[in-house]
Amino acid sequence: MLRKRWEPLSKGTIGKIPEAYGYYELGDSDGELVGRGVGVLKDEVKEAFAYGDAERVRWERATSLDHAERLAAEHDPSV
Repeated sequence: MLRKRWEPLSKGTIGKIPEAYGYYELGDSDGELVGRGVGVLKDEVKEAFAYGDAERVRWERATSLDHAERLAAEHDPSV
C-alpha cells in the first residue's frame, strides 16, 4: 500500500489529480483498501468516482504506463 495520506474521493480532489500515468488506491470511509489500479490517473479516478463506492483515494504519478505497472507491483506483490 502507498504511504500517502488518503484524499476524499470528490470533484475537488479529482481536479488536483494529474493527467498522467500512475498507480492509485481506493479506500472506504475507514481507510481500508477497496481497490487499486494503474492508468491515466484522472480518467481512472473519475470513473471510480462515477461508478464505484470508494470514499477515498491516493495515488503516485508515473512517467509511463510501464512505470505505473512497476509501481503497482511494488505496492501489491500479487500483481
